[in-house]
Amino acid sequence: MRFDVISLFPDVVEKTASMGVIGRAISSDKIQLKTWNPRDFTEDVHKTVDDRPFGGGPGMVMKIEPLKKAVQSAVGVVKEPAKVIYLSPQGRKLDQQGVNYLSQFPRLVLLAGRYEGVDERLLEGYIDEEWSIGDFVLSGGELPALVLMDAVARTLPDILGHQCSAIEDSFVNGLLDHPHYTRPDVFDGVAVPDVLLTGNHKKIAVWREKQALGKTWQKRPDLLEKIKLSQHQKLLLDEYIKEQNNLKR
Repeated sequence: MRFDVISLFPDVVEKTASMGVIGRAISSDKIQLKTWNPRDFTEDVHKTVDDRPFGGGPGMVMKIEPLKKAVQSAVGVVKEPAKVIYLSPQGRKLDQQGVNYLSQFPRLVLLAGRYEGVDERLLEGYIDEEWSIGDFVLSGGELPALVLMDAVARTLPDILGHQCSAIEDSFVNGLLDHPHYTRPDVFDGVAVPDVLLTGNHKKIAVWREKQALGKTWQKRPDLLEKIKLSQHQKLLLDEYIKEQNNLKR
């Protein structure tokens, strides 16, 4: 998969992407990343990429000409079709379902805005979709672009160290992830749950499913309203709730 990121701060994107999962994927050529700076597509001496908004108001707006050229250059650099995305608080909120959808495209061109935003005519004429990472405002779209890249990369084949890692992540099945433990067996007087030390993979799988259901019920009950639990899952959740109630007594 290829990511093209249009940003006034390409170093931020490149340096952050060079670490961790994405960095390893780029080094092994499983993912390709190229950044494009809109300043390189300006024609004035000062490389101006912003201007005052028509109608007045605070802040500056990113100019359409350099952004249009940057988008067209990023789209046209290779023949493979690309989905052009603007990172914006006004976009569809990114969730695991959205991540899975975006991972189907061979190329994503990500536009990271700055200032008060971009000229609306760019959105209408050259942007396919808008995506948001949450209902809050950031200084620019670089962090959202990196978040989107990381989330999408994790779903791709051979990116993670273990083929089951992405499958077992939170939200993949609509639930939060189950608790995780590693050595030592006992820390500060708290022991790892006995079932995880049995080696009985069937019992461990059932325990993990129950914990995932229970954690979702405790921390994100809204997620349970969006999925249809099987009878087996309902029984596990009931058991979890009863166990928690007994601990409070």
